[in-house]
Amino acid sequence: MKKEQKHHKEKSNGNISRRTMIGGAVAAAIIPVVSSFTKYIQAGVPVISPVIDDPTKKIGPGPGKLGKRSPFEQPVKKPSDISSRSPLQDFYSTITPSDLHYERHHAGIPLIDPNQYELLIHGMVERPMKFSLADLKKFPSFTKICFLECSGNFRTGKEELTPQDILGLTSQSEWTGVLLSTLLREVGVSDKATWLIAEGSDAAVMTRSIPIKKALDDAIIAYGQNGEAIRPEQGYPARLLLPGWEGNTSVKWIRRIEITDQTYMTREETSKYTYPVNGKIRIFSFEMDARSIITFPSFPQKVEKGWIEIRGIAWTGRGKIIKVEVSTDAGRTWNTARLQEPVLDKAHTYFRYLWQWNGEATEILSRAVDKTGYTQPSLKQLVDARGADLGGYHLNPVTSWQIKPDGSVLFKPEVWK
Repeated sequence: MKKEQKHHKEKSNGNISRRTMIGGAVAAAIIPVVSSFTKYIQAGVPVISPVIDDPTKKIGPGPGKLGKRSPFEQPVKKPSDISSRSPLQDFYSTITPSDLHYERHHAGIPLIDPNQYELLIHGMVERPMKFSLADLKKFPSFTKICFLECSGNFRTGKEELTPQDILGLTSQSEWTGVLLSTLLREVGVSDKATWLIAEGSDAAVMTRSIPIKKALDDAIIAYGQNGEAIRPEQGYPARLLLPGWEGNTSVKWIRRIEITDQTYMTREETSKYTYPVNGKIRIFSFEMDARSIITFPSFPQKVEKGWIEIRGIAWTGRGKIIKVEVSTDAGRTWNTARLQEPVLDKAHTYFRYLWQWNGEATEILSRAVDKTGYTQPSLKQLVDARGADLGGYHLNPVTSWQIKPDGSVLFKPEVWK
């Protein structure tokens, strides 16, 4: 009884006891970390939460069949009717956990028995063939780390947006499968073929026209993701993967590839996944342009005066990111950030920039440069190039975070119409 009263007193008087400090659970906060800069660098760390038992006084659970996250770590995607956004601000590296990879569906997720799965390749070929999943796994395997991104990956409009809200339709995995070029050699593609038609097994029968040139370059029929079988949301048991190209072309649940000498002009490449450019309509804009986003600090985080390590990711569908620049004065001047090695082809690249904030209101921005020399544009530059009617696809403007004097961080929405 006395022990219970003492515990109640600890909770009710508003103070944090030493026992709570030592054994408490945690959540996100910012604290100073002593450094060689003679002041401190701000870092995201746990906050004390209600008391828990001393773990040194009780034997914990034993080994299990599946690993799980700590109950104090709760990263989640943000779902809508057609998509689910990845929590970019919660990641410590460029690899996205498989269960947090973004989703985009056109008719839900089909249930496919891997023992009944077949991939048909036919059309302008010498030997039309069907491949079972077991057949695909007999070929030499190929593994690549690369990003996927929906070409409609951009939101704006209000200050209370997180990186997940703004650009959460991109993720990165280590993909394993068989190079599509290997399968095309098996069937013997005609010299006159210029396109292939990729068809999925979902209820939308997702179909896209793909140039043969890309198929022979780095296209993959992927059946593995981050060391395990590909997740159903990502195309189980096998999907087409086109590194660097808009996500819609990487047809999930791939069941048929027809080799041809023309496009199909499907719904997904005419009325959808196209956008206006100065009164005309651009189609087959496959490659994703270079872009970046600062993930820390970002809404709804708060910062304190002193040293802050600005962090974020950058990526491009045209090869490697060669430089990321960060501005801490609303775009008036730019400084080169440090890129986290290894910098991979067509992959998310982590960047960091150390900044000493003086406590005054400002804006922080990042912009990416890829190996072709392309520099991520401002929204004004996009409007100047395409016209005010930008549509909803392939929008990659520089994004800005507002830092308020009280340390709060808000997104800076921009209006172009």
